[in-house]
Amino acid sequence: MSAFEIIDVTPENIADYGVCGYKDIKKHAELRNKIQWFTDYYPKGLRIKAVISEDGGYQGMIEYIPGNYAHRPVEADGYMFIHCLYVGLKKEYKGKGFGQALIEGCIDEAKNDGMKGVTVVTRKGSFMANDAIFKKMGFEVVDQAKPDFHLMVKKFDVKTEDPKFKEDMQANLENFGSGLTILRSPQCPYTEKNVKAMMATAQDDFHLEVQLIDLSDVEAAQNSPCPFGTFAIIYDRKIISHHPISNTRFVNILEKLLK
Repeated sequence: MSAFEIIDVTPENIADYGVCGYKDIKKHAELRNKIQWFTDYYPKGLRIKAVISEDGGYQGMIEYIPGNYAHRPVEADGYMFIHCLYVGLKKEYKGKGFGQALIEGCIDEAKNDGMKGVTVVTRKGSFMANDAIFKKMGFEVVDQAKPDFHLMVKKFDVKTEDPKFKEDMQANLENFGSGLTILRSPQCPYTEKNVKAMMATAQDDFHLEVQLIDLSDVEAAQNSPCPFGTFAIIYDRKIISHHPISNTRFVNILEKLLK
């Protein structure tokens, strides 16, 4: 295992370390938005830990929060909820044990805080950790949501009630009318630049009006029709993207959808 240390990120030092590769607070609106969101939820228990490699610098992070504030459509009161886990900004630093160390830090904190356990939404593919690393650390799948999301948990007492996805996700799609809607939250910094590009593409190239909804608080995120919680693209009450995507990918989806 490479030499590294785990840093507790705070509202006071987050600008020094950046988030998800964004480091320039003057240049990146997504970083400014993330810092403000982090500052707002830090008193509620939101925490970010960063892994700093001795020779490679910043190489990843974990973000977690008490389940009642989780920005995902889950019922997880009493649990610590992991929003994000990302390690290995450079390929040579993947597989070095950084992710396991970050999860262990979260588990320790949840135990110290007297919580029921730790829970996380997983999925194969982009923007979310998959099941593998969590299974290695004793997590198990306790719920599923379409198309391929898992809710995993590591309980400190096997008799404790499982967390679960909210049952009204599908019904919440009916709250959106016809046409194109984009949901986003500052919880994920990748939604600033890409959303601007997608809105321009939709309007200029496909002549579609776009309804942009900023999920400004935990209630809005927990009532999302998408298990990802903090992002979705909806067309005619159907989700056409469950996670942030590039403008190129967006074009491909619309071309197939509207042909």
